[in-house]
Amino acid sequence: MVKKLLHTRYRVNDLEKTVAFYRDVLGLSEVKRHKSPRGSELVFLQTPNSDELIEICSFPASGPVTFCSDLTHLAFEVEDLEAFARHSAALGYPLSDGPTASSSGSVFAFIDAPEGYEIELIQYPK
Repeated sequence: MVKKLLHTRYRVNDLEKTVAFYRDVLGLSEVKRHKSPRGSELVFLQTPNSDELIEICSFPASGPVTFCSDLTHLAFEVEDLEAFARHSAALGYPLSDGPTASSSGSVFAFIDAPEGYEIELIQYPK
């Protein structure tokens, strides 16, 4: 039986551009960076108030990353979706869908990370 979720990995073509997106647009912190024994460049990022990490991996030896849209996404809670949308658009990442109000009173929207991975943003009712 598993004990707890440690991290989720996304392999990318442009490591530094992707790390900058997660750091500058989403506000995640880089907690460690190293090369794996097989040669992958790995960067681990942490979201405020979460123990689980996001691992961004560059491994050119395995070929370019091909992306299948709408296969997977990460979801993050935001305090103020409108303020976040202004911030992300100013950095070149406008909302790709939404905002949309749900029946529970939350509002959600999406932006696309540099490699095409979708990011969901959720503002829960106060």
